[in-house]
Amino acid sequence: MNARKRSPKLLVLHDDDALVAVVKPGGLPCVPDDSRDPSLLDVAKKQFRAELHVVHRLDRPVSGIVLFARNPASAAALSKGLRERHVTKVYWGVGEGHPRRHEGELVQHLRKDGERNLVKSVSPDAPGSKRAQTSWRVLLAFGERSLLELLPTTGRSHQLRVAASKLGCPLVGDVKYGASRQLKDLTIGLHARALKLPHPSGGPGLDLTAPLPDVPLWNLGRRHLADNGEGQPAG
Repeated sequence: MNARKRSPKLLVLHDDDALVAVVKPGGLPCVPDDSRDPSLLDVAKKQFRAELHVVHRLDRPVSGIVLFARNPASAAALSKGLRERHVTKVYWGVGEGHPRRHEGELVQHLRKDGERNLVKSVSPDAPGSKRAQTSWRVLLAFGERSLLELLPTTGRSHQLRVAASKLGCPLVGDVKYGASRQLKDLTIGLHARALKLPHPSGGPGLDLTAPLPDVPLWNLGRRHLADNGEGQPAG
């Protein structure tokens, strides 16, 4: 992303005194990095004119729901909820090819190479390995691609990207994990679609859904919604 480009206006899914939920465009880093490109945090701070606290992140090429806390107490409560698995995350992925089965649960043990920013599946007793668990199902198979629903029980780095590759359908554009080619905008076929969580202030829980990106990559997702009589959530 060219740092001189105008910062995008973020789609806001929720905004109150405790937190904000926005939709991150694919290709935008969540926090400032060595690229010196604008980050989601920078854009959100400017748009909300407030100091915001990071509680979780998405990889740069991934789109979808990201939460920011408005104060330290909310940040601590949200972080605890994520850590103790009180938050349900639903991702959609567009993969190359088709899994052998229609649904299942995948358990892997992952180890990250920090220097290469690459995660590998290793044996459970390998030094530095961390258990990763993902439930998955095929929502729609069409042509040479599959639309996957991915529900991570754990929150390991690159967990869903490695899982899709293991299922035999690496995410479109994700050449790091086996895709045939990179997309021009450097995004990949992974979208943080839905998030369900208790409110950090103890109020009614939140049930959030992020519209699919308006790019051809996600036509398979729109076809699935149409086939099931659903439309894009209102922005």
